[in-house]
Amino acid sequence: MYLLIPAAGMGRRMGSRRNKLLLTVLGQPLLAWTLMSVKASQSIEWVGIIGQPEDWIDLQEIATLVNLPQPVELITGGSTRQESVYNGLQALPPDCDRVLIHDGARCLVTPDLFHRCGLALQQCDGLVAAIPVKDTIKIIDVDLNTVESTPERNRLWAAQTPQGFYVPLLKQCHEQGKKYRWEVTDDAALFEQCGLKVTIVLGEEGNLKVTTPMDLAIAELILNNRSSTPIVSDQINYGTDES
Repeated sequence: MYLLIPAAGMGRRMGSRRNKLLLTVLGQPLLAWTLMSVKASQSIEWVGIIGQPEDWIDLQEIATLVNLPQPVELITGGSTRQESVYNGLQALPPDCDRVLIHDGARCLVTPDLFHRCGLALQQCDGLVAAIPVKDTIKIIDVDLNTVESTPERNRLWAAQTPQGFYVPLLKQCHEQGKKYRWEVTDDAALFEQCGLKVTIVLGEEGNLKVTTPMDLAIAELILNNRSSTPIVSDQINYGTDES
């Protein structure tokens, strides 16, 4: 299975002026934790990391220290996640017909989730890891700041990554998105916009997206409670100081 990792964004909601995947938790960059799960997965045979050229030295250093057995290619990112994934699709090896896409900021993903998504993708054209929503969700009037309705919670699932797709179809969806200037936050939404079915694969409660400083603290707690120890032997001294 081939894997694309969008890693081209900035950590604005983290209060950071740099790529947040270079920020650390338990002494390792966020991207390193993602790549350690990739390394432990038996399903992934090729990895494309989509980032901005100014980060390539750091991204390559992280991949080297994790010592991934899979081939790694650095791909130029775009100004949005959608553009970055488009670039990643163009850089896939010619023989790739199915791909998993996983946000690098979801650094707590497990090898098992990669494996289950890879298996499921052999039986469908599109999938998304997701979990049932626990909270009651309100749809609001954004102008009046009042509740319009309350959807049935048993039909609501929170989307995660990995998401997986049959590559020719996903490329077609991205071309349609460019043509009609659709703006979406994930690739499953492009599939849906094109009238294609997206299968749900049960995700993981711990597979959170590290977006805010509070998420960093939660990620540290989860990692401290896992039985496995870090695979990277040398810490990468990026720190979190923005000065």
